[in-house]
Amino acid sequence: MPSTTAPDDPSTPRSPRRRFNRWPHYAAVNRERGMSTAEYAVGTIAACAFAALLFKVVSSPEVQEMLSSLIDQALNTNG
Repeated sequence: MPSTTAPDDPSTPRSPRRRFNRWPHYAAVNRERGMSTAEYAVGTIAACAFAALLFKVVSSPEVQEMLSSLIDQALNTNG
């Protein structure tokens, strides 16, 4: 038996209007969903910046000299 409801009737599950009416509820319930991606992106950029700064500091001649003298003293190879 054919359906008596119109194709645009909001009570039909495949109605475009029914899908559109669900969107505000979905957006309100899941409004924090995209924040985690943005937070991960900012955290990743901050970690990369910190790693670059740390690499610059550790690879400087002064710090390398200090570290090798510290290792020499720890191993007592300095004499």
